[in-house]
Amino acid sequence: MEHDINTPLPEGVPPVDQIYNLACPASPVHYQYDRVKTALTCSLGTLNLLTKAAHDRARFFQASTSEIYGDPEVHPQTENYRGNVNTVGPRSCYDEGKRFAETLVTDFGAQHGLTTRIVRIFNTYGPRMHPDDGRVVSNFIVQALMNEDITIYGSGDQTRSFCFVDDLVEGFIRLMNTDDGIDGPVNIGNPHETTVNELAEQILQMAGSSSRIVHHPLPVDDPRRRKPDISRALQHLNWTPQVPLQVGLARTIAYFTEEMKLNGRMASNLAAS
Repeated sequence: MEHDINTPLPEGVPPVDQIYNLACPASPVHYQYDRVKTALTCSLGTLNLLTKAAHDRARFFQASTSEIYGDPEVHPQTENYRGNVNTVGPRSCYDEGKRFAETLVTDFGAQHGLTTRIVRIFNTYGPRMHPDDGRVVSNFIVQALMNEDITIYGSGDQTRSFCFVDDLVEGFIRLMNTDDGIDGPVNIGNPHETTVNELAEQILQMAGSSSRIVHHPLPVDDPRRRKPDISRALQHLNWTPQVPLQVGLARTIAYFTEEMKLNGRMASNLAAS
């Protein structure tokens, strides 16, 4: 069924054993489109799903984010780091929304005796991303395949830790189904740190593109460094990412290549190759 979680679930939804709450735009261009709705999705929307979990005695999984660390002053980021977030900046609807959601899930779960799980997701990529998703991997691949300028915001020395979607989902399932007494959130991400410049160069080379790299001003509150400490995931879930960046990018570029050929968006010299 398709439903906006900001309104209560309709009558007649069958009982469930588990609820995975991933309902929120995760790209700045999308979550800033309607900042109020983003904040409400993280708060009121999460409450509506928690209410369903309490009714069904279901286990509840909350997709949080590395954005709750803000522009971190601790590196790498462990789950006990409280973050450096601007509460009134253009990203705060998402950053603070997800922080509040963690509080709500924790307190609601304790009051109602629910088993809850919170995952802090670090930069994820892979096939089936939307071409206009607005995040760095999809942006660079689409620009490269169209031989358009590769747009880097800031110097490009800022780092991210890119986790392939298959690895992420495996971490989700292990976290949701473990009976380990996990107190609090768990980082799920790839601890291999990559600069934005390195990512752009790698995608250009792998796509065989003639795009040039151009630099634009850095957005407000854009994090300078991002790298998860995944000790808790290793300890409780025996989880570490398995897909190297080059392998994941190859699969992602292949997916975008086919999709863009179907939609006629490929640069002519790449479409013929």
